[in-house]
This record gives sequence, C-alpha cells and structure tokens, in this order.
Amino acid sequence: MGGWLLPRILRVYYPALVAVGAPLNLVTIVILSRGKCGLSKCITRYLLGMAAADLMVLITDVTIRAIVGMYFPLSLFTVTPVCSVNWALAFAATTISVWFTVGFTFDRFVAICCQKLKTKYCTERTANVVLGTVIVLSCLINVPWYFTVESVSITDNIPRGCAWTRSFLTSPSWTSFELLTFTVTVCLPFVLFLLVNSLTARYILVSGRVRRLLRGRNSGENGKDPEMDSRRKSIVLLFSISGSFIALWSTLVVYVVAERVLGAEYFADSDLQTISLMLQALSTCTNTCIYVLTQRMFREQLKNVVTYPVNFIVKVIISLKH
Repeated sequence: MGGWLLPRILRVYYPALVAVGAPLNLVTIVILSRGKCGLSKCITRYLLGMAAADLMVLITDVTIRAIVGMYFPLSLFTVTPVCSVNWALAFAATTISVWFTVGFTFDRFVAICCQKLKTKYCTERTANVVLGTVIVLSCLINVPWYFTVESVSITDNIPRGCAWTRSFLTSPSWTSFELLTFTVTVCLPFVLFLLVNSLTARYILVSGRVRRLLRGRNSGENGKDPEMDSRRKSIVLLFSISGSFIALWSTLVVYVVAERVLGAEYFADSDLQTISLMLQALSTCTNTCIYVLTQRMFREQLKNVVTYPVNFIVKVIISLKH
C-alpha cells in the first residue's frame, strides 16, 4: 500500500483536513469567545485553548510541514532555517494541544469528584495559570528539535528541506531526548487520561447509586434530579473529548512502543507510522464535532454563525430592490 496508494491518499487527505479543520476551529473560537454556550468561564477557557492549539497544529504541522513540502518544495517554508523553526513549533503546538486537553480533563475530574477543592481549583484564574504554564513549558521542552534537522539539498546557494542529522540518529543523548519528549507528549497524557477517566467513572457509579437511594428514601420520588442532569452533561463532554483523544492517539502509542521493543527494522516496510500520524492529525478536527453533538447551546450558536452571512445577503438584496 505504501508503494503508491498511501502517498496519493496523503496528497488529498492533508489538504482536505486543513480545509475542514481550520474553519471548524476558527468558528469554535468565535462561538466560545462570545460566551453564550451556557458553559462556565473555566470550561470556556480550556475549550478556547484547545481550539487555538489545534489550529496551530493544523498550521505548523499539517499545512507548512506536510502540504507545503508536498506541493511547494521551493517555497520560503522549505528553506532549512525556516523549516527548522517550524519543526520545533509543530512539536510545541502538538504538546500544547495534548496538555490543554489533559488540563481540561483534570479540571472536570476535580469538578465532579472533589467537591471541596472545586470552588478553589475550577476557576477562570486557575485555568489561565494552567494554560499559560503549559504554553511556556511546552515551548521550552521542544526548543531542541530545532537542532535535530539539517538541509536535504542546496538550490541556488539556499539550503532547503529538513532531514534528521546524523548525530540525532546515532547519539545516545538525542535518543534520550526523543524518548523524553515522546513520554511527555504521548505516554504520560495517555496514562493520565485512562487513570482520571477511570476514577471519574467509578465515582459517578458510586455517587449515582447513593444519591438515587437517598432520594428514594427521603421523598420516594423517581423524577428528574437537576444536579445529576447537570453533572451528566459535564460527564458526556469530558468522556467524549478524552475518548476521542485515546482512540485517535492509541495507534501512534502502539506503533512507537512496538518499535522500541521490536526494533525499527521490523517496521521498515510498514505503513503503520503514516496511518498513526494521519489519525493523530485528525484529532485536531474532532472537538468541534463533539461540541455539536453534546452541547445544545453550542449548536444554536453555530447555527446563528452559519446563517448570519446568508441572512445579511438576503437583507442587502431586499434593501437594494426597494
């Protein structure tokens, strides 16, 4: 498949991903910025950060690194110093996107399972501190990626392209750095997602049973529980976002771990790495779809945003006729 079909798929897949994902994330940022989705300021901050980070991944990793490299090999972005900067930015954007999602997941875990800590932690100020810290640390840890690549060719005395340096491929220090960044960006978040969601699910099952039992004893009512309904909405959003991340990143985790255990030569003719990177890139477009499916007020705001240009054009046409 990798011989001829997969490269052709990639030439269509990545441009289509940007064509769909970039507008989706931009619209999400606009809608969330208006603050009319019925979400707390804390949640809104995290979701805004996640949308902005996903947009940065689409720009640096998918558009500049993948699409420009395929279709515009002589553009400014393929000049080696520019390419090297974008290389580091793409890794930083991915790390930021992942840890913003981790931050949101932990915030919802505290809100659902730690009632005493909720009022102090689940605030807009805390969200801003968490997001700012993630940005700074992610940028710092990914700066060394700038020094891991070198030019592929020299065209008109201009170095072009980015390929791994020989020292990066052979040096134990660079191997340790690569392992560290993979652990921080993929393995640790993956484990945290599984752990936090497991604890949250366990708490929900136990507290739900106790609450239903108490309500039945105290009032004998079987009607709706407003607190449980509110909590259920938060749980659906949390599990949808976390589940999407786990599903789309699991292939990459399996590939890298298997490569470390079995050796790179075992996967020399495999398309697993390319497919896992395709799924990882797809994760930048899924959150908006999740909001549409799980958040009624977000759907209403999205409808308003989509129909506004049409209504405006209709009003202009009507006014011109009169």
